[in-house]
Amino acid sequence: MGEFARIIAVLTEARRRLFRVAIVLGALFGFMLVFNVQLVPVSLGAVTLPIPVPYPNLFYNVTAQVFVLLQHYMLPAGVQLLNIGVGDSVMVELEIGLLLTVILGMPWIVHELGAFLAPALRHNERQLIRNIALPASVLFAVGTIAGLLWLTPFTYLILFKYVGALGIAPVMGVQDFVTFTLLYSLAFGIVCELPVFIYGLTRLGIVRAKAWTKHWRAAVIGTLVFGMIITPDNSGITMLLIAIPMMGLYFGGAYFAARFERRRDVTRAGPTAQAG
Repeated sequence: MGEFARIIAVLTEARRRLFRVAIVLGALFGFMLVFNVQLVPVSLGAVTLPIPVPYPNLFYNVTAQVFVLLQHYMLPAGVQLLNIGVGDSVMVELEIGLLLTVILGMPWIVHELGAFLAPALRHNERQLIRNIALPASVLFAVGTIAGLLWLTPFTYLILFKYVGALGIAPVMGVQDFVTFTLLYSLAFGIVCELPVFIYGLTRLGIVRAKAWTKHWRAAVIGTLVFGMIITPDNSGITMLLIAIPMMGLYFGGAYFAARFERRRDVTRAGPTAQAG
């Protein structure tokens, strides 16, 4: 009976945490679809500042504004987007809204997950979560934004050069454009979590730091396979553009893991040396 009550308590706590996450993410997602943001000049003495003000608009909302920016910034000159399916425009707004919600809500998701797991963790594990929660959230957001601002536009530039070389009309379906853009950028955000993952496993004592450098060849092959699986197209170009930065992140994570082990060993050796 005690074990059953404990299971019920855990499930109740999980439901409460999921409900709290759903409330925040639902509010963010609803805001994306119901409002747009306009810059209104506000005079503060001698200075006039543009202040973002939300206005209700079900059609030209925040997701539509983001889509216009993505289209203008990412696609090379002359590329045209086509609305092929009747509901493509609706799906575009939903997909953009979901991605923005995940990025903006990631700190809250990490907080609730950590609060749920904390009672079952040892002291060093709780300390690890506190130490990596903020870096993990920042790396995910920075990686996704870097994918949106740099990696994905560069990929489009290269791919449409092949289109121009074949003399084909540079057109693209709006659904394909948004799906490729969001998945590709989100993949880069996930890849940027790799150093945190490596550091966390070493700090918990699950994987020794020297194992990361010892098996670097397998890691390189793994990054190529991961890039092939996670990229939403079948060209080797996108795979390499994900895999190459991932290799750098892997070795960066291995470096920080080794530095942590060296500092830990020095700390442990200090009292021993003094006692001797």
